[in-house]
Amino acid sequence: MLGVKLLVLTFAMQAVASFRMVHPNWLEIWNRWDATHYLTLAEKGYAAAGDSRVLLVFFPLYPWLVRAITFFVHNYIAAALLVSGVASLAAGLLFRQLVLCDEPDRVARNAVWFLFIFPTSFFLHVAYTESLFLALTLGCFLAARKEHWALAGLLGAAASLTRVNGLLLGPALAMEIILQFARRRKWDWRWLWVGLVPLGFVAYLWLNYEVTGDYFAFIRIMQEHWYKKVASPWFGVHDLWLRTLGMNINEGLNELIAVALTFVCTIWSWIRLRPSYSVWITLNWLLITSTSFILSVPRYTLTLFPVFILVAIALTGRRFWFSIVTIWSVLYLALYTGRFAAGFWAF
Repeated sequence: MLGVKLLVLTFAMQAVASFRMVHPNWLEIWNRWDATHYLTLAEKGYAAAGDSRVLLVFFPLYPWLVRAITFFVHNYIAAALLVSGVASLAAGLLFRQLVLCDEPDRVARNAVWFLFIFPTSFFLHVAYTESLFLALTLGCFLAARKEHWALAGLLGAAASLTRVNGLLLGPALAMEIILQFARRRKWDWRWLWVGLVPLGFVAYLWLNYEVTGDYFAFIRIMQEHWYKKVASPWFGVHDLWLRTLGMNINEGLNELIAVALTFVCTIWSWIRLRPSYSVWITLNWLLITSTSFILSVPRYTLTLFPVFILVAIALTGRRFWFSIVTIWSVLYLALYTGRFAAGFWAF
């Protein structure tokens, strides 16, 4: 994990320096796209008016952590990279332990490998919420598998204070409870800790009210500024298809490929993996695609951890195809890392 992290960070600097005589310093190259929003929130907080009012759609736990770490490092970008870096390492270690609950060590290690070399895995290392959310999600599932239900509930609440799909941990953990009840045929009162999961989202609604006087202000802002509203998956996928026909590679074809890949893995998950994992990937796929404008699916795929378990299962012991997928993934990781660092759209 540290080796891949070093590769990503150094390659990005070399990529920017190779194409631009004048370029930002090594910290500033990561202050791109949504990273600027999280750093603004960490520095200035939420606002009810002005240009910053649209930032209310971003959940607060990540910028709060960045602000806390800035007290020690005195630089917001450095603090964000530190938060994301530590969270990414935690995510990898937790992921291996979670996979070991059902699969041999080779599959567990390979699942972490494919997660860290996925074409958009550079988001695990930069000022985005992917690494924090993934670490909290994996920790939540692992705690539930080990029957530490109080910890599972707390981590789930933290996840729902990080991103809206943290709420989906509730149904996933409910399925885990059903599985454990079916095995033991005995009620465990500790399962009620799952009720903590939505509290993070409730806290976010309260934040909306404190800032704007409206608990659901983020919905209006999402529609007015970010042009996103709830729609059937077929509507969004059809729009993706039209963008693909218009030769829009990054925001059309690659998004459509990611939607198709995660859909196949969703079906495959119900056949091969634990039902609680299948609930997680199914509900996330529906949430990601149930919008009028589907975007950033290759990035969102990072938090759909069953994808990487399935890839590891399929390729472990198949040296040729393992090498092919590894080479393909590393090449595209380099491509999109360079694009992001240079300021171009990369999901």
